[in-house]
Amino acid sequence: MLLNFIDRVGELNPQLFRELRGRFKPFNLIISMGSSLLLQLIVFIFQFREFPDENYYLRATYCTLREVYQNQEQELYKQQNLLNQKITNYQQIQLSDNTIIPNLDAKLQQVNTELADLQNYLSKNICPLDKIDWELWWRDHWEYTFLTFSVIFIFTLLVGGTYLLISDLAKEEQRGTLNFIRLSPQSETSILTGKIIGVPSLIYLFVLTAIPLHLWAGHSAKIALSYIFSYYAVIAASCLFFYSTALIFGLVSRWFGNFQPWLGSGAVLVFLLMTMTMVSSSRDFNNSLTWIRFFSPWDITNYLFPNLFRSYKDSSISQLQFFYLPIGKNFLTLVSFHLVNYGICSYGIWQAMKRCFRNTDSTILSKKQSYLFIAFTQVMFLGLTIGAVENKSDIGIIILMALLNFALVLILTIVLSPQRQTIQDWARYRHQNHRDKSILQDLVFGEKSPAIVAIAINLLIATIPIIIWILFSPTNFYNGSVDKNKVILAMVLAFTLMLMYATIAQLMLLMKHPKRYVWTVGTIGVAMFLPSIVLAVLGVSPSKHPILWLFSTCPWAAIEYTRTTTILLALLAEITVVALLNFQLNRQVKVLGESATKALLTGR
Repeated sequence: MLLNFIDRVGELNPQLFRELRGRFKPFNLIISMGSSLLLQLIVFIFQFREFPDENYYLRATYCTLREVYQNQEQELYKQQNLLNQKITNYQQIQLSDNTIIPNLDAKLQQVNTELADLQNYLSKNICPLDKIDWELWWRDHWEYTFLTFSVIFIFTLLVGGTYLLISDLAKEEQRGTLNFIRLSPQSETSILTGKIIGVPSLIYLFVLTAIPLHLWAGHSAKIALSYIFSYYAVIAASCLFFYSTALIFGLVSRWFGNFQPWLGSGAVLVFLLMTMTMVSSSRDFNNSLTWIRFFSPWDITNYLFPNLFRSYKDSSISQLQFFYLPIGKNFLTLVSFHLVNYGICSYGIWQAMKRCFRNTDSTILSKKQSYLFIAFTQVMFLGLTIGAVENKSDIGIIILMALLNFALVLILTIVLSPQRQTIQDWARYRHQNHRDKSILQDLVFGEKSPAIVAIAINLLIATIPIIIWILFSPTNFYNGSVDKNKVILAMVLAFTLMLMYATIAQLMLLMKHPKRYVWTVGTIGVAMFLPSIVLAVLGVSPSKHPILWLFSTCPWAAIEYTRTTTILLALLAEITVVALLNFQLNRQVKVLGESATKALLTGR
C-alpha cells in the first residue's frame, strides 16, 4: 500500500518520489514512529509524578478542602494583624484603663495559638481521596500534555526540518547531483516542493503519529477545536516560511561547507529561544520590532493557549493595531494576520529561490523585487507602529525604524551587488546588448549593472515615509527643544552615510580577492560600528563634541546640541565623499569594461 502511494506521488512530482523512496525504508519508519510513541508515553507518564495518592496533603492544589482551610487561615491572619495594630496604637497614648492592653495581648495569644494549631493540622493531616477534585486534575494533566507537545512540535519541525533541508542540499552539492537536478525538465516549483515535502518527511511522520494524542489532550483539556486547528495552520505556515528560508540559505551559502546545516538550524534555534523569552518578558508591541516577532509562532501560540507561558493576561498583544485596525481584539484576525504575513514572505522567498536555483551566479533578488521588498517592510513597520503611538513625535520610535531600515538596505547592498565578472561583462557589452535601453533604465532595473542606483532608490523608499511622519508631527522633538528641520537633516545625514557605505561595499566587491564578500562585510561592519564605539569608550559626549557624532552612524545623538549650519556643513562633506566614491566606482567599472587586449597594452 505504501509503495503504491509512493508510485502515485512519483507520477505527480518525480522529485518528491525520489525523496520519499530514499527515506521511507522500514527501519526509518519504525524509528520515526517508535520514537514518537515512546515520547508520548514519557510525557503522559511524567505528569503522574503529581498524581494524588493516600499521602496527598490538605494544602495541595486539588484538595477541595484546601479552600475552606485557607479561608480560616486568612481570617486568623486578619485578626492577628488587627490586634497587633490596636496594641501598637494603644501603646502610643495615655490610657485610663490599664486592662485594655493585657486583654488585647490575651486575645492575640489565643489567635496565635489557633493559627499554630491550624497550620500544624494542615501539615500533618492527609486529604481524603473523596475530597480530591479528580476532574480538575485530569483536565490539568491533559493540558500539560497538550502544551508540552505544542512546544515539541515547534522545535522539532522548525529546527529539525531546517537542519535536514540544508544538510540535504549540501550533500547534493558535494555529490554533484544538484546540478543534475537543475538540468532536469522539472520546474523549479516542482523540484523545491518535492524537497520541502520529502526531505523532512520522517519528521512529519513523527509529528503526525503524535497528533491523535495531541488532539485528544486538547479536547480533554476543554480547549476549543477552532484554537487547536488555528495553531496547526500557523505551524504549517511557519514551516513553509522557515523551510523556504532554509533552502535559499543552502543555495547561496555553499562556502560554509559542512558547517552550513549547523549554522542554519542553530540560527533558527536561537531565534526561537529569543522570541520565546520576549513572549514571557516583553509586553511592548508598539514598535517596528513587532514584525520580526510575527515570524515566530510563540506569540500567537501563547495567545491561543494562555497557560503556555501564563503571560497572555498581562500581554499587550490584545491591544495590537495595524493602521488603527484592532487586529488583536479577535483571535481570527490575529491568526489571519500571521498567515498572511507568512504567505507574502514565503512567496517572496520562493521568487528568490527560482532565480538562484537554475543560475547560481544571479543575485538573490532582482532590483525590481528589492523595491517591492523595501516597500512591503515600510508598510509593516508603519502599520504596526503608528496606530498605537499617541505622540507621533516619539523620536525613539523614529530612530528604531531608521536603524532597521538602514540594516535592511545594507543587507540588500550585498544581495543586489552582481559578481565582478557580471559587471565586467555588462561594462564591456552593454552597448551591444541594451541598445534600446538608456543607461538610467539599466541602472534602475538591469540585472547585471552596478547596484548603487538601486540602493539609493531603496534608501529613498525607506526614508521618505519617516520624513513624512516627521513633517506631520504636531510638535518638535526632544521635549520641544529640537526643531523638526534638524531631525529631517539628521535623516538626510544618515541617508548619505548609508549611501557611502553602499558605494564602499560595491567597490570592494569588484576586487579580485576570492573572499571579497567576507572582506566587504567586515569592512562595512567596522566602518559602521567602530567610530561610535571609539567615541563612547573615549568618553566623547555628544553634548560637548557634537560634530564628531554627526559623522557616526548615530547623528541623532548630536542634533540636539548642534546648530543647523553645522549639520548642513557635515552633510555637504558627506555628499562630497559620496560623489568622490561614485566617481571612483564609475572609473573602476570602465576599467573592467576594457577589452583584455587594451588592458594588456596599457599595462593594467
